[in-house]
Amino acid sequence: MSTLADCVSGSWSPTIGDPTLVGWFTVFFYLFAGILSAVLFARQSGRQRAFWLILATLLLLLAINKQLDLQSALTATGRCLSQAQGWYEQRRTIQLVFILAVVGISFVLAVVVSWMMRRELRYIWLALTGLGFLLAFVVIRAAGFHHFDRLIGSQIGSVRVNWFLELGGIALIIANAAYLLLQKRRD
Repeated sequence: MSTLADCVSGSWSPTIGDPTLVGWFTVFFYLFAGILSAVLFARQSGRQRAFWLILATLLLLLAINKQLDLQSALTATGRCLSQAQGWYEQRRTIQLVFILAVVGISFVLAVVVSWMMRRELRYIWLALTGLGFLLAFVVIRAAGFHHFDRLIGSQIGSVRVNWFLELGGIALIIANAAYLLLQKRRD
């Protein structure tokens, strides 16, 4: 086990993962969305209350992850395990299976959450969509699938695709939360 720890620490260390202006903006965007979600948690009842609490917690964890780059630690662990256990050459197949499993589990989870929240969907569908974008982005990125990394690292004009995906998901959550908070003020 110490060999695995040595291997992982050789390729990852807990430092600031994205010290750029956009990186810090993204962290603050996560925190802002988390604060709005926490406010909604305090003001809602029933299943919506639980939804906004879970969302606020996840957004806080994602803000921390954004700068500690924990998915890179997961990728390094997978790489080190595959090399130690001799299946590194088959990693592409394992990565594909992992991504398909994540997509399948995410789909099932989305159906279950949608069913459980069916009476509240009209109030939270935008936040659920944003959360889906964020979780898929983070988990697939953690798989270390280089083709996906190249896609999200590409640019459209001067905007990187990963900024669009990550910030877009957060923006959907913020839009949903702001709408509900403004609607409550009018009532």
